[in-house]
Amino acid sequence: MIEYVLWLALGLMLISSVIPKNSNIRKQIGGVGWSIFSIHWFYQPLHYIETHDYANVGLTLVFAFFCILVAYIMLKEYREGRKSSGRENPEGPAAGNLSPDISSMLTSASALGALVYFPFANVPSLNTWIIGGVASQVVWILRILGAPAVNEAWNLISLNGHTVEIILACTAIESIALFMGLIAAVKAPLTRLAAAFLVSVPVIYGLNLIRDVFVVLAYGGEWFGPDSFAIAHNYIAKAGSGIALFAISYAVLRILPELLEMIDGLWYMISGELKSILNRFRDG
Repeated sequence: MIEYVLWLALGLMLISSVIPKNSNIRKQIGGVGWSIFSIHWFYQPLHYIETHDYANVGLTLVFAFFCILVAYIMLKEYREGRKSSGRENPEGPAAGNLSPDISSMLTSASALGALVYFPFANVPSLNTWIIGGVASQVVWILRILGAPAVNEAWNLISLNGHTVEIILACTAIESIALFMGLIAAVKAPLTRLAAAFLVSVPVIYGLNLIRDVFVVLAYGGEWFGPDSFAIAHNYIAKAGSGIALFAISYAVLRILPELLEMIDGLWYMISGELKSILNRFRDG
């Protein structure tokens, strides 16, 4: 049932993204889409509570409330009759009333990124295809390196009696979807968009294969003793991924400074609206 809620939300957000900018109805549709999207995120903690993953419980609740806030902003813009071309706010960006292009760009980026990620997360055939493909490629690389790795199953890799399961998070599809959504939502010359894509998506995929190969080698060879998998996967690989994503983000922002403007505008929009809401509560 929750899958239908998800697809309805993404459908509305995508419709909002393609409606002409001079039509104020896109704000109403986008706001409703974000509202429904929050239902998906409010549902997620139920799963993480069962697995005692309380960090993700908190994270998904933050996402849910963020969706509600964006929905509120877009519906407020709709009620005020603001057009997507915007009008300059005499109070400045700190008041939280930037051009509505910010909320529209955020909606486009989120919808496009989600449409890349969620099919792989929710459609079994696609989930199996991407996980199995990554597992096969990792084994192929390991054999080139001379490691006697084998596919025990479509998503299991064994090396020296140690087995690693490849899951969706091992495919880097989350990071790929994020960058694809952000790049697609920006208005820039096609040459710069293509350059941003090339320094992010293929690089992320390639580095992720290297990460998976490293984890299998470290675990299979017991490079760090009995805790080789935890050390390789939870510490070294994650630290390396963080550094790599930071460098890739820097490169993409250098190519597409419009992205930095969108992020800056998003910060002013969200923080300004939160201040406005808090002030209304404080003033009674």
